Amino acid sequence: MKRGKKTLPAAAGGLAVGLLNGLFGSGGGLLAVGLLKKLGLDQKRAHCNAVAVILPLSAVSAALYLAAGQMRLADALPYLPGGVAGSLVGARLLKRLPAKLLRRIFGVFLLWAGVRLWTR
Repeated sequence: MKRGKKTLPAAAGGLAVGLLNGLFGSGGGLLAVGLLKKLGLDQKRAHCNAVAVILPLSAVSAALYLAAGQMRLADALPYLPGGVAGSLVGARLLKRLPAKLLRRIFGVFLLWAGVRLWTR
């Protein structure tokens, strides 16, 4: 990604991603993929870089929630072993999946999440 003309849109996008992440607990990653693609990254690189963007944002949000007493580590711990295993499998799968299939899987996931939120 070249600097210059893309710096302001990237900063504004980062603000939006951080806002969503703070509100929805890593929901900013969904937005980050689209923004990274608009800034010139291909599908796979956008997904990989979205993780790199979300990691520090999630750490900051978690620290703030923990400090405010809105989160307990004990509630999150049971999900960590499966989450780590899933991330290892997902990172390996990403290397093997064609970009078109990855885009379709991502789209189906977004639709499923949207329908689930809408109907609850």
